Amino acid sequence: RLVVATPGRLEDFLRRRAVNITTVEMLVLDEVDRMLDMGFLPAIRRIVGTLPRTRQTMCYSATLDANVREIVRDYVRNPVRIEIGQASKPSDQVELRAITVMQDQKLGLLDQMLREETGTFLVFSRTKHGADRISKKLERLGHDVDVIHGDRSQSQRTAALKGFSTGKHRVLVATDVAARGIDVQDIAHVVQYDLPNGSDDFVHRIGRTGRAGATGVATTFVMPQERSDARKMERELKVKFDWREADKNLEKEERNKPLDLSKPSNDLLALETRSWKSGDAAPAPAAPYRASNGNGFRSRSGGFSGGRNSGGRGRSSSSRPGASRSGPARRGQ
Repeated sequence: RLVVATPGRLEDFLRRRAVNITTVEMLVLDEVDRMLDMGFLPAIRRIVGTLPRTRQTMCYSATLDANVREIVRDYVRNPVRIEIGQASKPSDQVELRAITVMQDQKLGLLDQMLREETGTFLVFSRTKHGADRISKKLERLGHDVDVIHGDRSQSQRTAALKGFSTGKHRVLVATDVAARGIDVQDIAHVVQYDLPNGSDDFVHRIGRTGRAGATGVATTFVMPQERSDARKMERELKVKFDWREADKNLEKEERNKPLDLSKPSNDLLALETRSWKSGDAAPAPAAPYRASNGNGFRSRSGGFSGGRNSGGRGRSSSSRPGASRSGPARRGQ
C-alpha cells in the first residue's frame, strides 16, 4: 500500500519493473528543498511522469525558494500552503550559547561540558573524518558515544540512532546528515563543534533540541578568527548568543606532534599521511628538498593543498623525489 523511497532507488526499481506506481493516489515529496539542492529534480520529473494525473501531491520543505515554487506550480493543483513555525529562525525554546575556544581545546571543553551537565548530547562536526576522530577520543575519555555520517552503512546509522534514542549512548557525533529529518526525543544539548557553513544549517542543527514544547541548549564553539562569522549569523537570524570564554587552562588536544627535521625525510611523508587520514591536514613546516631540475635547494609548502573544507583532496603541484605514487599518502590505503 505504501512505498517509501529515495528518487534514485525508486528509478532503479521502475527500470527493472520491480514496482508498479501507475495506481498511486497520493505523492509526498519530503525535504523537497534538500532533494533539489542535491540535484534530484530530473529524477523527480521522470518519476512524476509515470504517476496518474488525478492524484494528491504534498510537498514538505523547510524553505520555499524558487525551485520549490517551480515544483509546486508544475505538480500541485489548487495548492494550499500550511506553515508551521519559522524555518528561518531558531526556536525560542532553545538557549543559544557561543563559547570562544581555541581549536586544540575544543575536545577538552566538550569533555568538561559532558562531565558538568546532564542529559544527552548531539555533537555536529563539519567533516566525516572529524566526526570519527571526536567519537574515538570521547570514547577514550570514558564517554558512551556513537557516530553517524555519510560513510556509515544504513544498518550502522540505524543502530547508532537506536542506541542514542534508547539511552545506550549518551553522545551522538554526527555530520549534517543528522541535521534534518531526525526526531529523537528529549535531546538536552546540541553542540556545534565546528561552525556551520550558513545560517540555514545552523537552524536545522539546533532544531534537533527544544522540540514539541521541550526546552534545550545549543552551544556553538567559535574560534577567535570565527567571531565575525558568528556575529554575522546573529544578525541574519536576529538572535542573540550568550557569549562565553572557554577556560584558558583546559587541556590541549595533541594533534600532530612537532616534526623532528633531524630525522630522515620519511618523517615529512609520515606527517602528510597522518594529516591525510585524520582529515584535518595542517600545513607542514617549510623543509628543504632537492629540486628535480638539479638547481640546488628551495623551500616547499605542506604536501596537501586541500584544507578543512576540501577534505584534503588537493595535492601540491610540486613533485617529491623518492615518494612513489603507490606510497602511503594515497587515499584509501
